[in-house]
This record gives sequence, structure tokens and C-alpha cells, in this order.
Amino acid sequence: MSDPRITSSIFTRGAVDLSTLRGPAPASTRPGAPPQGGPSTGAPGAGAGGDGGDGAIVDVTEATIQSEVLERSMAMPVVVFFGAAGFPESDEFAPVLERLAAESGGAWVLARVDVQQSPRIAQMFRVQGIPMVYAVVGGQPIDAFSGVVPEAQLRQWLQAVLKAGGVTVAEPEDPRLDEADDALMSGDLDAAERAYRKILADSPADAAAEAGLAQVGVARRVAGADPATALAAAESAPDDVAAQLLAADIEVLSGLAEQAYARLVGLVRRTAGEDRETVRQHLVSLFTIAGPDDPAVASARRALASALF
Repeated sequence: MSDPRITSSIFTRGAVDLSTLRGPAPASTRPGAPPQGGPSTGAPGAGAGGDGGDGAIVDVTEATIQSEVLERSMAMPVVVFFGAAGFPESDEFAPVLERLAAESGGAWVLARVDVQQSPRIAQMFRVQGIPMVYAVVGGQPIDAFSGVVPEAQLRQWLQAVLKAGGVTVAEPEDPRLDEADDALMSGDLDAAERAYRKILADSPADAAAEAGLAQVGVARRVAGADPATALAAAESAPDDVAAQLLAADIEVLSGLAEQAYARLVGLVRRTAGEDRETVRQHLVSLFTIAGPDDPAVASARRALASALF
């Protein structure tokens, strides 16, 4: 499976030459000119799909590639999908791209190319297998990948393409994350953990899923504990590692994260060996809940570094 990422290496070696596709567009394909004939019926893997009603999806042929891909990419990123109806992977992946294009609100355009009807375009893009996807920005391809990739990876790739094209859009909500959060809020910790881990399997750097999984850990550790009793125990035994960790968890859940960080940084200073490492790892897990951009986390990280070194 391909790993979509922004890189121009394959293009700097001359793998794609679009110069022969440039030139005056036919009158019927120039922007603003009325189309000739009916809509394309060979959309790759799209059945009777149209353009999504807002121009977010277009079917491209040799006659229209200049206007629909090259010229349009001067204003917004164009994602060119190469596929063909009747090919299982193409039929599976096309609807995902079409849905994301429709959701984008016009931030980018999906240009579908049927390799059976337009083999010359596929040849120009050096398409050797389908499905294959290219990103075109400013009249030039900037990245490509082949095969079917998970939707989470695809969304990340599209965000990178939009950034390369100078487009800023809000990250769409991930329904899987909503499901995991709902399970966490309802107290179904096993379901929440499974859901967060599934997201992380597809997107290992998903900060929201990492934070959710850390919250599951805190919720499990404080289950059955009486907050007042636990805090009192920690107060009376400042060097009891287990008591201090539990107190820090309770403080985080009570909205007293900075107090929890200070508690554990102090404990790091007073411990050594395995105990010190246990406290450090616990503190880092609590940082994950807030995220790296939280000012309190940044301050606590500096204090932790000072305590360690």
C-alpha cells in the first residue's frame, strides 16, 4: 500500500511531461463556453456520478484536460483520479474521493480520467496501474500515489496538497473520533480504547486519538477511588509514588492539570531509578491529554527537563 506524502522527486526526473497537452483549448472547452454533447458516461468507478452539483467533480478527456486540470489548477488544487469502471479497486476508491471532494466545499477539484477512454492522458502521466491519483497545483503535478489507501491517510494527504496550494481549510470532523469520544463520555472504556487504537493504527500521529487513549488510562486508574481520600493520602505521604500518581490523575480530571504537573515534577526531583522513570512516564502521559500546544504543558516540560538534568 502506498504512503501518500508530498514529494516532487518523481517529477524532477521528468516522469511527467504535460507540454504536449497544452495549447489553445477548443472553443467548447474554454471557461465560460457552452459544453457540446451530453455528460460523460465513463466516469471511472463512478457509475452515473455527475459533478457533485458545484463543480467539485469533473470528468476529463483530452479535449478538456487543459481547461479542467491545467488552467483550473492555477486557481485551486486539482486531484486527478485515474481509474476505470469494472476494476474492483478503482470502483472502491472512486466514491471515497468523490465524497471528500463534495465535502471540501470547492477547496479542491476532483478530475476523473477513465484510462480506457483517454489512454493518452494516462500515458502522459505515466500511469502504470489503477487506481492512481495525482495532485496538480499551478499547472504542475506536485505529488502522486497509486493503489487504495485508508481514508485517514487520504485526508492527511489532501490537507498537505491544500497547504501546498496555499489553501487553508478547517479539518473535517472524523466520525470515528466522535464515536470514540462518545464511548469515553458514556463510561464504556473498553469500546473507547478499541476505537482510539483503531484510529491510531491508520494514523499513528493522530493527536486527538492519542489524547483520548491517555484519558482512557486516567479513567481506569481513578475508577473506584474517592477523590478526597486519595488527595488526603497523597498529602500525608509525599514520597509514596502510587499515592502521588493517583492524586495527579484526580487533579487532571478535576481541571487542575497544572497542579498535577507540579506535583509530579516535584516527585521526579525526589525519586531515583525505576521510581523516577515511572513518574516521568506518567507525567508525559498526562501531557498527551492536553496536547503539546498547551502553555501549561510547555512550562511543565521545561520544569521536568530541569528536574531530570
